[in-house]
Amino acid sequence: MAILDKHKAIETHATLLLILSFLVVTIGGIVQIVPLFYLENTIEKVEGVRPYTPLELAGRDVYIREGCYVCHSQMIRPMRDEVERYGHYSLAAESMYDHPFQWGSKRTGPDLARVGGRYSDEWHQDHFHNAKSVVPESVMPPYGFLFNRRIDGRYIRDSLETHAMVGVPYTEEMIANAQADFVAQADPLGDSSGLEARYGAEAFGNAVNVRNFDGQPELTEADALIAYIQVLGTMVDFSTYTPVANR
Repeated sequence: MAILDKHKAIETHATLLLILSFLVVTIGGIVQIVPLFYLENTIEKVEGVRPYTPLELAGRDVYIREGCYVCHSQMIRPMRDEVERYGHYSLAAESMYDHPFQWGSKRTGPDLARVGGRYSDEWHQDHFHNAKSVVPESVMPPYGFLFNRRIDGRYIRDSLETHAMVGVPYTEEMIANAQADFVAQADPLGDSSGLEARYGAEAFGNAVNVRNFDGQPELTEADALIAYIQVLGTMVDFSTYTPVANR
């Protein structure tokens, strides 16, 4: 009874309740935050993870602009049903160059963390034109207008410079060649050797997707968006990946 009386005293005094609540939150925050300052790195470095190419980065901007994150998450939780449906659980390193990250918590549509390479470019073209043509039960609106919006990458260098300011390791060479790399990735008949050297197997261990993503001669927002979608979840080779805890 004495304990209940003391508890009642706290609940009936707003100032005391506020002070004690603040102390509890402060202690909890300190316990969670302080250890991070003593870790060399809070994100495990994983081989293969690289910054987005200029075209993929532009596609990510389209993805965010159109609100795709509202219905699709990009985070597979380490639970059996999630892993069996979508693939290997998401690693923190896979989002280390995302500003902001696209984890999400709402799934009207499926998670997209491992969607890269799962479907052909033609499938994505049909899907964006009319989602019901490939997924009859889909409620996704049409995005055919993206195939009519041409882009030339005139501001992509500014975008890379901005991301470099917040820690994405874009080099001076990457930034200087941003517009050329932007165009080269969607031109299978052009010279993509520079793009491959900066973002491909020699630098990060994985080849860069180089092709006409939207099936049209013009470079469009659909090219950029499909290029972005096709790289999601493809950077890490999970057949050889071993978590730090198991090494």
